[in-house]
Amino acid sequence: MAPLQEEPPGHALGQVVVRLIEPWERARFDQLRIEKHYLHRARIGGRSLRYVAEFNGAWVALLCFSGAAPQVQAREKWIGWSVRQRARRLGFVVNNSRFLMLTDRHAYPNLASRVLGLGLKALATDWPRQWNQAVLLVESFVDESQYRGTCYRACGFAAVGLTAGYGRSSRAYYLKHDQPKQLFLRPLRQDAAAILRRGRRPAALAEQEENTSGPCPLRAEALGSLLEVFQTLGDARRGHGLRHPQSFVLAGAAAGSLSPCGVSANTSKPAGS
Repeated sequence: MAPLQEEPPGHALGQVVVRLIEPWERARFDQLRIEKHYLHRARIGGRSLRYVAEFNGAWVALLCFSGAAPQVQAREKWIGWSVRQRARRLGFVVNNSRFLMLTDRHAYPNLASRVLGLGLKALATDWPRQWNQAVLLVESFVDESQYRGTCYRACGFAAVGLTAGYGRSSRAYYLKHDQPKQLFLRPLRQDAAAILRRGRRPAALAEQEENTSGPCPLRAEALGSLLEVFQTLGDARRGHGLRHPQSFVLAGAAAGSLSPCGVSANTSKPAGS
């Protein structure tokens, strides 16, 4: 493993290489992020790719790309898609979830933008190969109290608005931290927004959409009684042996799905219980 060497001067930026890390490099990669990134966290959930930028064998920067944020008002406004379109097409958006320079970013101008540009170029090829999903749009959230986002602007990202100041605390819950971040967006093709909000996509992209109907169209006040909602649905079942109304069957299934009991079907009962 090559030690960190002298950083590349401006005229040597063409010698910088960005590549996917090898499995045996993961521990070093995560440890550097914990030690040197201001968030001091290494965990990235879901689909992701991890890159290292090297100069003469020395690590000079780290990049992580992962799945897009589930919902961001500024992004949804910029794209102009519907709630259902977002549910089906969010996979075409990838988040630059971490970008860590291991060199002095002030001493070596343009190195950060060079690394980011090479990372975006690699992402456009590697993400479809790894996850069978094209990338149309890349997003990144920048804490402007610490960074200006200069390298993002240099690579064609546009600042489109601030977040609401919430951070994910678990899979589906968010906590308010009152530190809004600037959202930067970078299309990987000029018609990215038009494709994401278009009624029909090119055939190759249509095959990569999520097969989902989107969020529930009912408001909270309309869900006072799930049983009443289920009773409004037509029953398409036919034949003998239908002992229970469809509304009761659906209500039971919903209650079972929401209940914390019986989460593990393999839980064994103690002897004598």
